[in-house]
Amino acid sequence: MTQTVIKVQNVSLEYPRHRHLLSIFTSKMRKQKNNFQALENINIEIKKGEVIGIIGNNGCGKSTLLRIISGIIPPDSGECLVAGNISLLAGLGTGFSGHQTGRENAMLYGSILGYSESQMVEILPEIIEFSELGAFIEEPLRTYSAGMKARLGLAVASAIEPDILLIDEVLGVGDPNFKEKSTNRIMEMVKGAGTVVIVSHSFGMLAEVCDRVILMEKGRVHSIGIPKEIIRNYYDLE
Repeated sequence: MTQTVIKVQNVSLEYPRHRHLLSIFTSKMRKQKNNFQALENINIEIKKGEVIGIIGNNGCGKSTLLRIISGIIPPDSGECLVAGNISLLAGLGTGFSGHQTGRENAMLYGSILGYSESQMVEILPEIIEFSELGAFIEEPLRTYSAGMKARLGLAVASAIEPDILLIDEVLGVGDPNFKEKSTNRIMEMVKGAGTVVIVSHSFGMLAEVCDRVILMEKGRVHSIGIPKEIIRNYYDLE
């Protein structure tokens, strides 16, 4: 029997809506009603070695679910059980420091993703080469453009070889040549990682690489199944 490596059980999560300053005088009940239901009673099981896509309109809870699986966000209720080492490719550069150099930030980011200092020293030359930052790797991050930061983040995250790889719309970073390079690198990771969960609007890619696709609607799982069938369901919702 194939091992279950991700099990999401009855997971729900609310976000507070942004409110006007005067709302501090409203009652607690009123504030609770203003909360946004990001996820509601999510139940999903993912087996070892599966490649799973997650699709849905903006605001349906795709990225929130990915962050709960990664452990970044705890659910309000329910639980998410994960067996294995996780790497999340999302918001590339999370935890970077503007006062440190690109090299120092690569080491820092690697530690956030769970790598030891010795492991990072070993793969650092590969990271620098892939980022194409050249001499800028020794400059403070505050001097980097957004694209350069994204390159460094992707170079570090893609050098990690996790048991479970989570990808959230990070395909195509930088100029056209680097976009192709980054897309190819991520596809290599998809083929090499044990289990992959991808949030993407690139339906052609999902239909090609995924074993199953999850369609989400308004914080709930609408349907799960064969990629092409679930993608058709998405268009039926529009």
